[in-house]
Amino acid sequence: MTSSPGNYPSLTKLFLDAIDQHPNPRAQIYRTAGGWQSHSSTEMLRRIAGLSKALATLGVRAGDRVGIFAPNCAEWHIADFAILGLGAVDVPIYYNESPDRLEYIWNDAGVKVAVVSAGAQEEKIAASRSKIPALEKIIVCGGSVPPRGDFLDYAALIASANDADIAAYRASAALVQPDHLATLIYTSGTTGEPKGVMLTHSNLSSNSIDATSTIGYFPNDLQLSFLPLSHVYERIFDYTALFHGVSIAYLDKIDDLAKALLEVRPTIAAAVPRVFEKSYANILAKGHEEKGIRRKIFDWAIRVASAASRWKAYGEKPSLSLKLQWDIANSLVYSKIRAGVGGNLRFFYSGGAPLETSLAEFFWTIGIPLYQGYGLTESSPVISTNIPDSNKVGTVGRPIRNCEVKIAEDGEILAHGPNIMRGYYNKPDATRDALSSDGWLRTGDVGHLDSDGFLVITDRKKELIKTAAGKFVAPAPIENKLKTSRFISNAMVVGDRRKFCSVLIVPNAPAIQDYARSQNVNLSAAAICTDPWVHKLIEDELARLTENFAQYERPKRFALIEKDFTFADGELTHTLKLKRRVVEQRYRNVIESLYAEFEEPRPQSGRRP
Repeated sequence: MTSSPGNYPSLTKLFLDAIDQHPNPRAQIYRTAGGWQSHSSTEMLRRIAGLSKALATLGVRAGDRVGIFAPNCAEWHIADFAILGLGAVDVPIYYNESPDRLEYIWNDAGVKVAVVSAGAQEEKIAASRSKIPALEKIIVCGGSVPPRGDFLDYAALIASANDADIAAYRASAALVQPDHLATLIYTSGTTGEPKGVMLTHSNLSSNSIDATSTIGYFPNDLQLSFLPLSHVYERIFDYTALFHGVSIAYLDKIDDLAKALLEVRPTIAAAVPRVFEKSYANILAKGHEEKGIRRKIFDWAIRVASAASRWKAYGEKPSLSLKLQWDIANSLVYSKIRAGVGGNLRFFYSGGAPLETSLAEFFWTIGIPLYQGYGLTESSPVISTNIPDSNKVGTVGRPIRNCEVKIAEDGEILAHGPNIMRGYYNKPDATRDALSSDGWLRTGDVGHLDSDGFLVITDRKKELIKTAAGKFVAPAPIENKLKTSRFISNAMVVGDRRKFCSVLIVPNAPAIQDYARSQNVNLSAAAICTDPWVHKLIEDELARLTENFAQYERPKRFALIEKDFTFADGELTHTLKLKRRVVEQRYRNVIESLYAEFEEPRPQSGRRP
């Protein structure tokens, strides 16, 4: 297959081919008040055809913009393919998006009709309705909608869909061409105004085909969908599952992930590093709750995992003694950890941000394969990925088939291929900044290709810290290393144009209190950020975890802050990456105090100014 977009089918063709070739009695699995329910791929197609007919009746034509505003649910994909089958363009919104950004995005895109979830999303749309003048009708899913003029009931619209409607949908979908615009996905961005990334059918279908060509999907696979479908990462992952006839279980609230893993018992899932960081912290916390011999066994098993990482994560030959120790640790500890995530996982994918290498090693060693990949919304999204027959822990894999990667003189990663966006909607200047005249995407990330052709990401180009001495510091590797401590929940390195680097640290209060009790230290939760004993504990952790960094990279001072960074507070993107400028502004007084001239460091309170 060449890189010509014309050689990739439309998304609707891939979907209909899958319906015909891989019929699935449990295509979509979803939670209800009565538990997990499902319906078949045949029923999914009937609902898509019914909604597509309704949209056409409302005046939606090829090229029109239709919004989707819902958490992960069966209706999300039904709306998506209903829209695409008309040749229209969908504009998804993060399910917990702020009214201001929602209004900006749908006004910029010119959304004509929207499909939204009942409840919180419906209420937000109702409140913003008068500020989105082009929006004519709103279809509400998952609730009983009384007559309200422009608000229509999804269930009523699809109720009578029949074979004739399915035939009409197939005919309409057949007219959709690979180079037609499929979606406008507005990047959350770490700074600045959101930009609408224009992705065509072939951008997305090529990525689904080329990024997963050797992964291997099986009829009995079950994929858990819990990252926001408004983001292209989960979306391409779910497309690939649907195109292989794999069942998808939708989780509408990521806070319920631990419970869902036990209930659904998926074989495949995509996640971001923050999920693995929290999972690792929870594993340690539960292990440290054990007493006596159980605690000693757990601590021993963690040491064995560290010793076995060269074998399990990198394939080096183990000693007979290590194999025996691992077998025992697996029976007593690792198997229980795997059971805690359902017991059926064949692999996890990690993307969206860099993952600390030691975390990847740990999960591989305890028997949870974890493949890392890399990409951007602008690349649909996958540029490179590790796969079962080509994996190197600590990298983000080799470039996918038909996607070229090269490194610019300043270290920036450049990518070219059928997966690269058409451009930014209504932003020609931004498009020229991102795309060269011959179609190379400037990713904004810094990295290199190793001797085996695997891509290694160093940091975001715009997030590199330049100290007053002219030294460049990549904050992410330092932050990721700090977050491997059971006493540290989150961290952000600061120090641009300063004499040295410092770091804002979110302490893991439960873990610290548990350790304090074991040391006979009386520590209240309210005193975590100011207590000298805690300060010394974190100071020692900081020294231990950064000893292998260059001297100019090691944070010299730190502040403990009381509240973790959240999306709700505007400090994280949809994929849980730090919005550094927002955090720096919010904690500007705390940061300034770190650089104030005083003789000795002292504990800093993280109360917001």
